[in-house]
Amino acid sequence: MTTPPEVARLRQAINAIVLGKEMAVDLCLTALLAGGHILIEDVPGVGKTTLAKALARAAGLSFSRIQFTNDLLPGEILGGNVWDGQSQSLVFRRGPVDAQLVLADELNRASPRTQSACLQAMEEREVTVEGHTFALPRPFLVVATQNPLESAGVYPLPESQLDRFLLRLSLGYPARETERQLLARGRMETLLPEMKPAVSPAELLALQADVARVETSDRLLSYFQDAVDALRSRFDGLSPRGALGWLQAARARALLEGRAMVVPEDIQTMAPHVLGHRLLPRSPHAARDAFEKEIIQRLREVAV
Repeated sequence: MTTPPEVARLRQAINAIVLGKEMAVDLCLTALLAGGHILIEDVPGVGKTTLAKALARAAGLSFSRIQFTNDLLPGEILGGNVWDGQSQSLVFRRGPVDAQLVLADELNRASPRTQSACLQAMEEREVTVEGHTFALPRPFLVVATQNPLESAGVYPLPESQLDRFLLRLSLGYPARETERQLLARGRMETLLPEMKPAVSPAELLALQADVARVETSDRLLSYFQDAVDALRSRFDGLSPRGALGWLQAARARALLEGRAMVVPEDIQTMAPHVLGHRLLPRSPHAARDAFEKEIIQRLREVAV
């Protein structure tokens, strides 16, 4: 089995816009194929918004951007009843969450009440507000961003919110040669208006169905369960939903790499990105880098 041509087209289209971030692009494609949401945590100006827009354009998805602030209300995300002058009655209007790819920019700047308005949409792919329940379009993906440096005026995402994100990743600063290309070309998003879809939403849904058919052998499942048990013996926070998401991400990575079966490397590669925001170190002072290294070390101790 080889990497599906649709995936190759997605990679090529996004990497042409977001320069030098092939690993981050692959992680986003993994989440997209797995049907999971993405949390991008990084400093301003490294291309988080551009990556989200490029992902939407390459996959032919409708796009909506919500700027989260401390005075944002749930109704401004979900929608609500508004007065229609023509009909002289209240009419329900859907909010910006009604898109195939929703960019929740600086999610942690909103109050916990507003953050929680996203939970049903992210988990159930539907919204209930003012007596109206409507299904969100398929495929549906939330890409949320947050700035890790500022702590004033922000509300840290609670565990229940973090658990809705399949992956967490950072972009980091570009390499010297990549930044030189950016300096010569200008802002990354200047090429976005010319970007054409590399696949259709229907093709993306078909790829998501293919992920579900990627095989996991009995031996691999035993290894995976041993890995889950080993991590739970050392950390808190790995729920059954988190374990299911981890395995689904491994399936998506296998498809991304052109394999019809999950291998231990898929489990190990996805672990820091799927578990880093879920697992809680028993020591509250553990640094993230050391924490993620310990996750990998625990996995290596599990026999294949």
